[in-house]
Amino acid sequence: MGARFFAVLAAAAQIERNHIREKPLEGQHAAAANGNYGGRPKVIDDDMLHFARALKNRGVPVPEIAKKLTIKTGKNVGQHPSVASVYRALAEAEASEAPAGTEIIAPRRPRA
Repeated sequence: MGARFFAVLAAAAQIERNHIREKPLEGQHAAAANGNYGGRPKVIDDDMLHFARALKNRGVPVPEIAKKLTIKTGKNVGQHPSVASVYRALAEAEASEAPAGTEIIAPRRPRA
């Protein structure tokens, strides 16, 4: 009698677990259909990246570039992105434009 009871409880628990797992997945699929994929918003958008690359090509140091940019979305609206974020965005942009098989090493920040 006890084994059957526990088998019924185990089956009910498994059904409940499946139900709990399906609900968030449905919400994620619905959000993805609306163009929302979750995660933090990007600090540096395409316009900021284009401006930063133009300044970098003119020889402006990255810390100065970071001071000229302003975050437009997220919890840090109106603030400047970190120097590390600018370095990362510039490195990712260069890596995405590099031909296949070419390795680009991000420049090191000068130590203060």
